[in-house]
Amino acid sequence: MLKSLNKNYIKNASLGILAILLYFVLSSLESVPFALFGVNMDTLPTLVKVLYSILFETVLMLLIVIVLKDKLRKDFQDLKKNHQKYFSACIKYWLISVGVMMISNLFIQTIAGGGVAGNEEAIRSIFKVSPFYMFFSAVIFAPVVEELIFRQSIRNIFKTDWLFILVSGLLFGSLHVASNFTGPMDLLYIIPYSAPGFAFAYMLKKYDNIFVSMGFHFMHNGILIALQFLLLLFG
Repeated sequence: MLKSLNKNYIKNASLGILAILLYFVLSSLESVPFALFGVNMDTLPTLVKVLYSILFETVLMLLIVIVLKDKLRKDFQDLKKNHQKYFSACIKYWLISVGVMMISNLFIQTIAGGGVAGNEEAIRSIFKVSPFYMFFSAVIFAPVVEELIFRQSIRNIFKTDWLFILVSGLLFGSLHVASNFTGPMDLLYIIPYSAPGFAFAYMLKKYDNIFVSMGFHFMHNGILIALQFLLLLFG
């Protein structure tokens, strides 16, 4: 019995590590094809860069899905039976995380003199150039890939509940800040970015179904992008 459990853990942890490695290694190689052919990406038309980014992210997403396909298949069958129960039970965790985000953002902006996080500035800049790409990246790619990497893969490795939630939430928040770090003040934004990470991790811990946190991540990012559309149109 114990041997079987250890074997199962090693298999799941290995899949989690493989998915994480795929995500970070391949993400760092996105511009390599252009470098090999001596192409300066800055000189390419926006449409070409957008189409390439969408293609690259789609391939990356599919590779990670393939690595974790067995868990996804099992969770999808469970979701079909219990989706209403999961939504009703977890909406409060998401709302709490949104409240923490709003309060902490307000506090940080007050002491920072009205500035916004570097990640938020980057999102706004990309949104103005290509709303379609921003929609794909934030509402489709990010919820799928980030939940499979920062939630499911980390859960495969860390079986202690509190440690999993802590690592998952902080890593999720920290990487959102680190990706567009502009100065020490940005470190404070780890708090609002980690809030939904903690909530999504708790959902996975509680129900062991990645589609639960993924669904709320879809909803969360979809609302944020919808607000960006409104700001673009009427701001």
